[in-house]
Amino acid sequence: MKFKNPAAVRCTHIDSPLGGITLAATDNGLAGFWFDGQKHLPDMRGWQTDDAHPMLREAASQVRDYFSGKRADFDLPLDLSHGTDFQQAVWKALCTIAPGATTTYGALGAGIGKPTAVRAVGAAVGRNPISVIVPCHRVLGADGGLTGYAGSLERKSALLALEGAL
Repeated sequence: MKFKNPAAVRCTHIDSPLGGITLAATDNGLAGFWFDGQKHLPDMRGWQTDDAHPMLREAASQVRDYFSGKRADFDLPLDLSHGTDFQQAVWKALCTIAPGATTTYGALGAGIGKPTAVRAVGAAVGRNPISVIVPCHRVLGADGGLTGYAGSLERKSALLALEGAL
C-alpha cells in the first residue's frame, strides 16, 4: 500500500501485549494500524512521526483500553481511501462484524454482493490497513478454522480469545 501523499501521513509507535504497533493518520482519520513485522506493511518513507497528534493519541488510548479489556470496539474516524473500491467495500463490511462475533470469507463476499469472489475477498482482508480496529481477525475459513492473518495466526488467536470469540 502506498499513500498518495506520504508527507501528509503522521505516525506513532506504541507497545501492546501482542508486540509493537505503528499507527498512522491523515487529515481524514486513522489510516493505519500495523503490528511490527506483519505482512503487507506500507512504504512509510516520508511519513512524519508525531506522538502528540490528537488522532494518534486518541487511537493509542483506545487501543490500550481494548487490550486491557476496558473497550470492545472503537470510536474513531477512519480513512480507508487508500485502497481500491473493492478493497474499501470489504474493509467497510469488516467494520460491521460485532466484537466477539466471527464470519467467513464467503459470507463477507455475499454481504457485499460478490458471493463468488472468496479469494479476492481474502486478499482484500489481508491488505486491511487498519488491523484490529477494522476487525479482519474476526474472519474465519469456511470450516470455522483460523486462516490467514497478516499479523500472524498467533495474534489472530489471541485477539479472538480477548474478545471471547474462541
